[in-house]
Amino acid sequence: MKRQADPYRDLDVIDAHAPRANQAVVGALALTACLTGWWWILAALAAQLAIGLTLGRRFCLPCVAYFELVQPVIGEGPIEDARPPRFANLVGAAVLGAASLAYAAGAQVAGLALGALVAALALLAASTGLCIGCEAYRIAARIRGVRSRRLVRVDLEDLHAAGGHELVVEFTHPLCSGCQRLADELREEGREVVAVDVAERPDLARKYGISVVPTAVAVDPGGLVTARLAG
Repeated sequence: MKRQADPYRDLDVIDAHAPRANQAVVGALALTACLTGWWWILAALAAQLAIGLTLGRRFCLPCVAYFELVQPVIGEGPIEDARPPRFANLVGAAVLGAASLAYAAGAQVAGLALGALVAALALLAASTGLCIGCEAYRIAARIRGVRSRRLVRVDLEDLHAAGGHELVVEFTHPLCSGCQRLADELREEGREVVAVDVAERPDLARKYGISVVPTAVAVDPGGLVTARLAG
């Protein structure tokens, strides 16, 4: 199977189906621990998440199972930013660790509550795609100001693009499946699209304050931005 992103080397991105598979495993095992009282399962899950976050996906057993056994069968899913699910795993490891410590200290009610919380949120993410930890990361990023700056003007000379007519400038990344889809949609509308690969031109990403891809703007013949289409 040809992959857009290598699961063990392209760590900035991830197949969108992989976190849901991981959440399904975590949720099912955490629920089992809560129903049976086998709190050592929670400790093992916390350790596994911590090891995967520290040493990489090759040491995350559910990740390896997905990439080696499941992905070759169902194919690669959409490619997404790996930071939100990584943050969710970090929070999950912390809460599972706290649950394990609570059980070990004899505070079974607290341990059960924390374990049940992880099980519920993990199973919710696995079944619906709604990852609360991921959303918390995105909200925190907005609060910190990690967002694309407002674009007012694009120097067409930077892009080696001919002026004289309206066009769309799209900031893309080679591993962004949504970027190509957006470009195709814009071209189907009859728009001329000039793509800027932020991996090849990080200088332009910095100059125009691009922090997410795809970001696309319509510009007039003079380079003035007339509309923000994405990002």
